[in-house]
Amino acid sequence: MISADQIREHMEVRAADGTHVGTVDHLDGTTRIKLTKTDSGDGKHHLIPLDWVDHVDAHVHLSKNARDVRSQWATIN
Repeated sequence: MISADQIREHMEVRAADGTHVGTVDHLDGTTRIKLTKTDSGDGKHHLIPLDWVDHVDAHVHLSKNARDVRSQWATIN
């Protein structure tokens, strides 16, 4: 599992297929990333488990494709 201290606010989050799926708002506890709602198509926050993170460089790269991410993420607000 990726260490949460590698993930910073405002980092771009990309799915395994390279699709932009959001921007990090902040970490929600120690196990989830909360995405900004302003970068969301539906105006809501979405939560992604850290378990989905494949690696982190200048971006957060997920191990799931965009369709799977959007169908499985948690939505709040």
